[in-house]
Amino acid sequence: MKYWYETLAVAQRILIELLRRRRSLIFWSIFPISVLLLNGTILAARANLPMKQAMEAAAPATLVGAALFFSCLGGSVATVVSEREQLTLKRLFVSPLSGISYFLGIFLAHCCIGLGQTLLVYALAAFWGAEFRGQIWLGAVIIFLSIIAYVGVGFVLGTQLAKRTEDVNSLVAAFGVPLLILGGAFLPSSLFPQSLLDIAQFNPIYHMNEALLRVSAGGESLSEIAPHFKFLSIFAVAMVAAGWLSYRRMLQVERRL
Repeated sequence: MKYWYETLAVAQRILIELLRRRRSLIFWSIFPISVLLLNGTILAARANLPMKQAMEAAAPATLVGAALFFSCLGGSVATVVSEREQLTLKRLFVSPLSGISYFLGIFLAHCCIGLGQTLLVYALAAFWGAEFRGQIWLGAVIIFLSIIAYVGVGFVLGTQLAKRTEDVNSLVAAFGVPLLILGGAFLPSSLFPQSLLDIAQFNPIYHMNEALLRVSAGGESLSEIAPHFKFLSIFAVAMVAAGWLSYRRMLQVERRL
């Protein structure tokens, strides 16, 4: 119970700080809305689809390929870097708060942020008549695994490569934007040449998009998306492990400073 209460306390602190920065909260709401509307409008016009079907196809890519990427990956990187700059980690060493609770607290906070964006994206898509055609539990698992993967990568980048707050934007842009494009977040993967499709098989964002798109818009089952689901599951577990190890290494470095 000690870890549980400490985890909730860390997550609550991060979420309260976000609520106090209302400008950031508004921007994090505007971003998925604008991307969804742009993707849906482009798909409807270029593919001659009704807006309902265009939104059904655009919602998964907008959510896991764009919204969760910047909030959960970019947000976790920014959180770790700002905590180091504000010397929060130094205070952690003289407090009864455990390192694992701090790690899980940041993860839980970004899960809440991701859940809020999920509700926002699909509420807007439903306004245009879009339907979630697959199994809701399977879609929820895919979204959860995506959040896990993004936060894990965020911890690796935030603890190992980003030293100052100014590094966050360049770091996320350098690693993220090419992966987003290659993952089908802004262009449907059906437009990719075979050479890019072969490369995309190693891109976790591609598997996130394809898995959620096929479940959400196509109504496919777990067995039909098994290759994408398997890759995403393995990647999420690997990133949690890598993120935790990177976090532990950062703590050792901070103790020596």
